[in-house]
Amino acid sequence: MVSACGTAGPADPGAGGVKVWALQDPVLNPIEQKSIDFFKSGGGNASLETFGNDPYKQKLRVAIGSPNAPDVFFNWGGGNLKEYVDAGKIADLTPVLDQNSALKNAFLPSVLDGAKIDGKYYGIPMRGMQPVLLFFNKEVFAAAGAQPPKTWDDLLALVDTFKAKGVQPISLAGSQAWTELMWIEYILDRVGGPEVFRDIRDGKGQGWKDPAVLESLTKLKELIDRGGFGTNFASVGYDVGGASTILAQGKAAMHLMGSWEYVNQLGQSPDFVKKGSLGWVAFPSIAGGKGDPGNVVGNASNYYSVTSGSAQAEAAKKFVSTALHEDSYVQALIDAGDVPAVVGVEEKLAKAPNAEYTTWIYGQVKDAKNFQLSWDQDLPAEKATFMLTQLQEFFLGKVSPQQFVDAVAAR
Repeated sequence: MVSACGTAGPADPGAGGVKVWALQDPVLNPIEQKSIDFFKSGGGNASLETFGNDPYKQKLRVAIGSPNAPDVFFNWGGGNLKEYVDAGKIADLTPVLDQNSALKNAFLPSVLDGAKIDGKYYGIPMRGMQPVLLFFNKEVFAAAGAQPPKTWDDLLALVDTFKAKGVQPISLAGSQAWTELMWIEYILDRVGGPEVFRDIRDGKGQGWKDPAVLESLTKLKELIDRGGFGTNFASVGYDVGGASTILAQGKAAMHLMGSWEYVNQLGQSPDFVKKGSLGWVAFPSIAGGKGDPGNVVGNASNYYSVTSGSAQAEAAKKFVSTALHEDSYVQALIDAGDVPAVVGVEEKLAKAPNAEYTTWIYGQVKDAKNFQLSWDQDLPAEKATFMLTQLQEFFLGKVSPQQFVDAVAAR
C-alpha cells in the first residue's frame, strides 16, 4: 500500500526537464527513479518530486492549471482523475496509444481502462494491481469438511456451517467503512454488471435508483442478518491487524480484502502463510446476475497522467509511453512484490517470491473483462464520504436497503 506520511521531497527539475510528481513511498520511489533514469539514458530530461498523501492531494489541486503544475503526475484513475479531465486540465493520451500499438498492447486492457474516461485514455499504469479477493483459512475449512464458495448460495450455506462449529464465518474490520464497501461493490457488479455503478458515477440512467442496487443491498442484508460477520465487527479495525489476526488464528473462516492482505499476513502471521494455511478464491458468482463472474473490484493500478498545459507535453508523453513497460522497471516492481499490469510477465512472476499467489492475482486480472475501481476512489470525495457513512449505518441495521438508496440518491 502507498505510504501516507512524509513531507515534500527535494526537487531538481532541471532546465526544461519533465517534472514528475508522486507520493512518498520508500519502496516505490526508487523504482520510480529507475524510470526517470531510463528516460534520461535515452536523451530525455526529467526529475521526480514526492509528497506525503494528504499534502500531495492538496498541492496537486492547487497546482493543476497553474505555472507550477507538474508535467506528469501520479493518480488513482477513475473519479479522482475525472474531475481534472472535466476541467480540461489533462492531456488526452488516446492518440499516443493509437499511434503506438505496442504501447497499448503492453498493458492489461481492464487495467488500462481504469484511466479511460468518456472513451478516451488519460493515464498509463505505473505500478502493480490490487484486486479484492476472498481469503480463507484452509485449516478451518478442512475441520468443517467444507470447500470455499463458488456461488452466493454456497457462501450463505457456509455461514450456517461455521456458525454451527462456533467459528465466525467472515472476518470484517467494520470500524472502517471501506472494508464493508468491498462487499456491496462485488455484489452489485455480480447482480447488475459494471454499467450500473458506471451510471451512478457519471450521473446517467437511474443511478442509485437502479433496481439492481436495491436487490444487491437486500442480498447483503441477508448475509449480515444471517450472522455472516458475527456481532462484534463494528469494533474491529484493519490497520491494527484485527481482522487479519482473527482469520490467522482460526477464529474466522473467511476475509474479503485487497491483495495486500497476503503481505500483511506474511508480516503479522508468517507461520500461518508459510505452512500453507492461507487460501484465496475469487468472489462468488450470483445466479441470474448480469455481471461477469470474472470481473474484479479494487485498485486497478496507479497511473501517470500528463497535464494539458505542460510546456513539456511532448517530452512528458514520451516519458509515459516508453519508461513504464520497460523490462528493468517491470522487474523492479516484481522484485518489490508488486504484480505489474503489463502483458506477458508470467515467467518473471513465476521466478519471484510468493509465485503461487502473484501468478494467481495476475491471472485473475488478465482474464477480467472489467476492473472496477473502489467506489470511494471513483466518486467525488464529498459523495464518497456520505456513502461510506450510510453504509456503516446499514451494516449496523440502522438503515434499511431502501433508506440507503433514498439517502445516497438524494445527494
